[in-house]
Amino acid sequence: MEELDRITIDPEICLGQPTIRRMRITVSVILKLIAGGMANKEILKTYPELEEEDITQALKYAAWLTTERTIPTPMTVGRNV
Repeated sequence: MEELDRITIDPEICLGQPTIRRMRITVSVILKLIAGGMANKEILKTYPELEEEDITQALKYAAWLTTERTIPTPMTVGRNV
């Protein structure tokens, strides 16, 4: 995998969700903004502490996650876990 040095995971920040450079801006927030149609320029204006490379690495991280092998787990309906 290509180095993603701007993506950080720290249990003390945003409950361990992947964030950008240890800020409280999660990768998922960036992805949701893009999915909602927001352009990079708008994201950078809304979050001036971000840089273009932060957005690029968030997308690369998401792409990497989707290539990981997943194993389905059976769910039991009506059972409290």
